[in-house]
Amino acid sequence: MKKLESPDLYHVGWIAALYLERTAALLMLDEEHGTPANFEQRTDDKNSYSWGRIGEHNVVIASLQPGLYGIVPAAVTAQSMLLSFPKIKIGLLVAIGAGIARPEKDRDIRLGDVVVSQPSGTNGGVIQYNLVKAKENHLERKGFLNKPPAALLNTLGKLQAEHELPGRSLVASFLGEIGSQYPEMDQYLYQGTENDKLFNSTDRHLGGTDCSRCDKAYQAIRRSPRRSTAPKIHYGTIASGDILMKDGVFRDWIVEQLQLEDCLCFEMEAAGLMNDFPCLVIRGICDYGDSHKNDRWQRYAAAAAAAYAKEFLRYIPGREMEKAEKATDVMNRGQFNFSCKQTF
Repeated sequence: MKKLESPDLYHVGWIAALYLERTAALLMLDEEHGTPANFEQRTDDKNSYSWGRIGEHNVVIASLQPGLYGIVPAAVTAQSMLLSFPKIKIGLLVAIGAGIARPEKDRDIRLGDVVVSQPSGTNGGVIQYNLVKAKENHLERKGFLNKPPAALLNTLGKLQAEHELPGRSLVASFLGEIGSQYPEMDQYLYQGTENDKLFNSTDRHLGGTDCSRCDKAYQAIRRSPRRSTAPKIHYGTIASGDILMKDGVFRDWIVEQLQLEDCLCFEMEAAGLMNDFPCLVIRGICDYGDSHKNDRWQRYAAAAAAAYAKEFLRYIPGREMEKAEKATDVMNRGQFNFSCKQTF
């Protein structure tokens, strides 16, 4: 296995939350590396690392410790990575999330789709929905999170435009390579339209590992068939907080109370990174944040997110990465901080 001569040659930091998301990242490497020469991990860095190359870029990968979830563990993982790899220039948080599907409002998010954080106005692309102050007749969200650095946003715009053109996306192709190279890893492949059911928020799960009982008791929301099973990529706001969303009624209440109608998915780690680890957030949709949540789609959703991340990195020329600022310099300058408040 190839080993690079210095850890300073790794400029991309890739954070996963779960081990299966880390597996998906490994599946996307063009080349896997061993521990780089002269690598001295900081004593206060408890991460375990994997190394490799995607396109022209050397990537270091870390995941949260097993059993740890949420904003604080994610922040510790990212900060520790920067301590041991001070030459990192860009970060990617690549994991799974719960989609906020609104087909009646032309938001057709389905299992296996990918959501990518994209700033809008004073919104940096990720909001922390559980950090609020309760006031009379309204909630005030406290603080704002940074948007990704310019190097990431420039590539985001370019790739978003390319994906508007038919047949330009490579995500489905990268996913297909998993099936051809590792046919036994079928859990990382598309799980079937028949296993993607969207129910009304008040339709509680009736037990069991699948929704066979629910199918008999409820009418799933009708959605038009898609021409392809390839993941659709959605760009917009991601809602982050230390709540594992498993209740459709509560999900809709949160969306209504905090006016999160523009949010595309819920997740649990991004709010811990945006102000301390300049990064783009990429989430594969594995459930709808309701009581019908199960694990069936998790690995495929993780693979879809990792496939998008791979294509994203391939759109960054090596010479642009060389010119990019170190992540620590971007943070120290505080270029992307927002100081305003918003009330609801």
